[in-house]
Amino acid sequence: MKKYFTTILFAIIALQAIAHQKIIVSQDAKSKYKTVQSAIDAIPFNNKKVVTIFIKNGIYKERVVVDTRKDFINLIGEDKDKTIITFNNHKGVKLDNGDTLNTWTCASFFVYADNFYAENITFENNAGFNAGQAVALRIEGNRASFFNCKMVGFQDVLFLSGSGVKQYFNHCYIEGTTDFIFGASTAVFDSCHIHSKKNSHVTAASTNSIVPYGFVFFNCKLTADSAIDKVSLGRPWSSTSSVTYINCWMDKHIVAEGWNNWKNPANEATARYAEYNSTGPGANKTNRVKWSKQLNEDEAKNYTLQNILGDWRPQKFIANENRTASSKKRM
Repeated sequence: MKKYFTTILFAIIALQAIAHQKIIVSQDAKSKYKTVQSAIDAIPFNNKKVVTIFIKNGIYKERVVVDTRKDFINLIGEDKDKTIITFNNHKGVKLDNGDTLNTWTCASFFVYADNFYAENITFENNAGFNAGQAVALRIEGNRASFFNCKMVGFQDVLFLSGSGVKQYFNHCYIEGTTDFIFGASTAVFDSCHIHSKKNSHVTAASTNSIVPYGFVFFNCKLTADSAIDKVSLGRPWSSTSSVTYINCWMDKHIVAEGWNNWKNPANEATARYAEYNSTGPGANKTNRVKWSKQLNEDEAKNYTLQNILGDWRPQKFIANENRTASSKKRM
């Protein structure tokens, strides 16, 4: 019996060691894990402890899926400009099994698990300018956070598809063409750079009517390619879409009216679009559409991380948790 319990004890210790080890992904010939997916596959289902996967510099051309049963993964790149996960799927591609890809299935990287964390990584869909919907990163899981990452592509780059689930983006660079930040999630973008590559729309939120916050941009910078001059801050994928920009700097590519009703005047009565203290050439509030809102200071104070994210604090969150929307802009 003693031998039996000793064996069990060593097995438990071994499993704990595996759970805490750092898995390294490298394209080096001697590496055990040469792809990101193989490293994720090595993590046991129903994992309950944080597992860190460190990815060395390289271009990893692969479709990656973080299964819903693989929570608590930290994905850390060596350098966000040199650690690139990319694929070229897009809507309309026909697979060998007869399926046809759509917006929900065409991503390069899928996150279905909860408590996912990424840092120093580029998530890319390189299907091309004319490929149509081609998602770089789709997030369905709750409490996903991204620090110093890049999400790049063209149409529909960042799909925050989980209704009401919460995500956090800190010092990230996000670029695309049409509706390149879209979906039903509650998401905070803190000190991010949002870059447009086409005359179109930055966001297409589909916030449920019972969800108080959709996309909230704090202290972000909105820029565009030099020839781009007609970009809206967002249009409503659902009629109760919610998007707010607070202390953001906007270049001249943002249209004077600010927002778009997606060719449906009925959306104007229900879409929840707001700004507070926008600055820059595209920030003049004089000609903003009448159905959007310019928050006053008291209203802006309600946009705290506590109110938006609840009790969750993203991993490595180091900003002042009590910071309010009306705090001094930091660009």
